[in-house]
Amino acid sequence: MNVKTILAVVVLAVVLIVGSMSYFIISERDQGIVVQFGDPKRVVNEPGLNFKWPWQDVVYYDKRVLQVDGQPEQVTAADQKRLVVDAFALYRIVDPLKFKNAAVSVANFEPLMLQALTATLRENIGRVSLVDVVSGERQALMDEIRLDMVTATSQFGVDVIDVRIKRTDLPKENSEAIFRRMQTEREREASEIRAEGEEQSLRIRAEADRTRTVLLSQAQRTSEILRGEGDGEVVRIFADAFGQDVEFFTFYRTMQAYRGALNADDTTMVMSPDGDFLRFLNSFEGLGVGGEADADRAAP
Repeated sequence: MNVKTILAVVVLAVVLIVGSMSYFIISERDQGIVVQFGDPKRVVNEPGLNFKWPWQDVVYYDKRVLQVDGQPEQVTAADQKRLVVDAFALYRIVDPLKFKNAAVSVANFEPLMLQALTATLRENIGRVSLVDVVSGERQALMDEIRLDMVTATSQFGVDVIDVRIKRTDLPKENSEAIFRRMQTEREREASEIRAEGEEQSLRIRAEADRTRTVLLSQAQRTSEILRGEGDGEVVRIFADAFGQDVEFFTFYRTMQAYRGALNADDTTMVMSPDGDFLRFLNSFEGLGVGGEADADRAAP
C-alpha cells in the first residue's frame, strides 16, 4: 500500500467522522438546542434531519406533556381544618432555551416544580374551607392553583397544563377522632331509638291491656245480661209449667231436691217424717199401704 492510498483512506475516515458529527435528527417527540462550547446557538423544534458544525453539540428536550407527582402534604384550610393532599401537575417545555438557562435539565427542574406545587397548594387551600376542597367548588380552586403555578414557573420556559388533586384525606389522628365522634353519635342515636321503642312498646302494651280490660268487662256485662235473660226465661217457663199443672210441678221440683240432697252415700239427714220435704215419700208409702188394704177389702 503506497502513501497515496494511505492518505486517501485517512482523508475518507476523517470525512466520515466529520460527516457523522455534522448532522443530527430531531424526532416528533423531541426538540433540541445546538450548543457551541456551552453557548446555545439555535433551537430546533421541527422534526427531521438537521446539520451542525462538528464541534457543536445538541441538547435534547422532550416535547411531550410531562408529569410531576407530589408527595402527600398536610395543609390547613381557612377553617383551621387539617387535611392531607396528594396532587400532581402536568407541564410542557415550550421554550427550551429558557428552560436550559434556568434549569439545565428535567432532573434539576422537577424538585423546583414540586416546591412550587407544594407552596401553591398551601397558599390556595389556606384561603378556602375544607368543604370547598372536597365539594363542587374544587374545580375553581384547581384553576386558581394552575394559574399560580403558571406564574411561579414562567421563568423556566414551561407551560403548566393542569394541576389535579389525586386524593384528599384527613390526618390519621383527625380520622380517629372523627371515627370516635361518629361512633359516639351512632351510640347516642341507638340509645334514643331504643328508648323510643321501649316507650312505644309500653304505650302499645298499656293500650292492649286497656282494650283487653274493656273487652272483658263488656263480655262480662253481656254474659250477665244473657244469663239474667236466661234465668228470666227459665222462671217464665217454670211459671207457665207451674200454672198448667201445679201438682206435677211441685212433684218435679221435689224430685230435683231429692236428687240434690240424697246423691251422696254418706249423707245423713235428721228430720221429722211429717215434714213437707218428705211429703211425697210418705205419699208413696201410703199408696203402697193403701193399695194392699184395698186389695184385701176387694177380696171375697
